[in-house]
Amino acid sequence: MSIVDNKKAFFDYFIEERFEAGLVLEGWEVKAIRAGRAHIKEAYVVIRQAELFLIGCHITPLLSASTHIVPDSTRTRKLLLNAIEIRKLIGKVEQKGYTLVPLNLHFSKGNVKCEIGLARGKKQHDKRAATKEREWEVQKGRIARGDLNA
Repeated sequence: MSIVDNKKAFFDYFIEERFEAGLVLEGWEVKAIRAGRAHIKEAYVVIRQAELFLIGCHITPLLSASTHIVPDSTRTRKLLLNAIEIRKLIGKVEQKGYTLVPLNLHFSKGNVKCEIGLARGKKQHDKRAATKEREWEVQKGRIARGDLNA
């Protein structure tokens, strides 16, 4: 079950490969994510000392969050992946034109997971072509149904 999706990532990038990563979260963050108060539209993934970190993910704290801590809604969160997967991603990202983007946050067996994508940036003409292709698919569906008015 997806909690939040990064639709902009699919518009801005060609997603070549997907990986599921765990997140190191604090208790209040999990509760806020369950309440749907997370945003990953502006988020990105960086590599520091052979570890992956999610930067720019905004998790709005609940009003009932603990009074003895000060929640930081945009703190850097560590991503948990297998060492083999991390080495593979580091090798790919070091190639020119590749980056890592968060695609969605979802639950898996009660834990919050982040699906990250190995991506290449789209040029403006690629975005236009993708939009035309999507509109053509909608038109084909309407023609096939016989709904020529729409």
